[in-house]
Amino acid sequence: MSGGGGKVVLVTGVSRDLGRRCARAIAEDPSVRRVIGVDVVPPRGDVGGVSFVRADIRNPVIAKIIAKEDVDTVVHMSVIATPGTAGGRSTMKELNVIGTMQLLAACQKAPSVRDLVVKSTTTVYGASNRDPAMFTEGMEPRRAPRAGYAKDVAEIEGYVRGFARRRTDVRVTMLRCANVIGPHVVSPITSYFRLPVVPTVLGYDARMQFLHEDDLQAVLQHAVSTDVAGTFNVAGDGVLMLSQAVRRLQRPAVPLPGFAVGSLGSALRSARVADFSPEQQSFLTYGRGVDTTAMHEVLGFRPRYTTAEAFADFASGLPPTGGRAERALAGVAERLPSTPAYAAPSALPGAPGAVGGDDSTVLSLAAARTPARSARAHRGQGGGRRG
Repeated sequence: MSGGGGKVVLVTGVSRDLGRRCARAIAEDPSVRRVIGVDVVPPRGDVGGVSFVRADIRNPVIAKIIAKEDVDTVVHMSVIATPGTAGGRSTMKELNVIGTMQLLAACQKAPSVRDLVVKSTTTVYGASNRDPAMFTEGMEPRRAPRAGYAKDVAEIEGYVRGFARRRTDVRVTMLRCANVIGPHVVSPITSYFRLPVVPTVLGYDARMQFLHEDDLQAVLQHAVSTDVAGTFNVAGDGVLMLSQAVRRLQRPAVPLPGFAVGSLGSALRSARVADFSPEQQSFLTYGRGVDTTAMHEVLGFRPRYTTAEAFADFASGLPPTGGRAERALAGVAERLPSTPAYAAPSALPGAPGAVGGDDSTVLSLAAARTPARSARAHRGQGGGRRG
């Protein structure tokens, strides 16, 4: 960090690993003089040159910290995607929405604040069978979110736009990041891919884009040090299909009808194995694609990792699974209510996640009992259905 001049940056959400690592990366930028990290609990790892202040952004005391430290740049990363980590859905909404409102109110009163960078997410676009091939920043979700993380993000973005109208002198940059992935990331999507057997939605193959954790740090550094305002989709180049992702993991997949994936997801969520919210299920069914032209041409940022490379780096630390884990999931699936019976494990040609070897077979549905449903499942309408 430089000595006399430079920015004084406040970063929220530093108790989580991603927030802590991003705060450290910002602190290493030569244009930054000081970084103050705030959260309700101290970070567990090394914060480097970051000064930690224990504070709850839901409390008006955050305004005193901004004024006392003469903060000119605020980086808001304290948006939680999983209710389990927050202590329940109501606490999660309070942290996300009320916390953002208090933070923006504090920024509005502080004449020292000149820049606001908000880490948002492409989840705000939702996932449905009516989605366009690629969402641009000016597009609205085809179905407005009614609950959960996506609704929180939509509300947060609305408050940020309101702040930008009231404080026209503040540069506001909103980064709609694709699913962040990497060896150190713990999130709903990485927990899903870490399952020993990966459940997929029968008849669908979701399109996915990823942002490597190192590129998240890099884009936040870039947004702090440049003077570009606006809303930007941020993702690694290219698209990866869910079936390709599972094959590259060398983990067996079990295709299930949507209602069975929902039931299994509830069981996994209750057991705290993986967070399988309805919005996660929609994403795994239809997928999502976002256009990153503005990221390249206006923001002037190019991720180091493509979507495929980011996923490969995440997958490199995961051992292949199969055999006993596969049979265990088959047993769970058989006990689900109203789930059709399963055939003996067999490799389904073209099934998502089908890979070679006796230990990595794909469990196939005995669809003979529900021919009409199977026929409907394979007739494509949405962007995520197979052709």
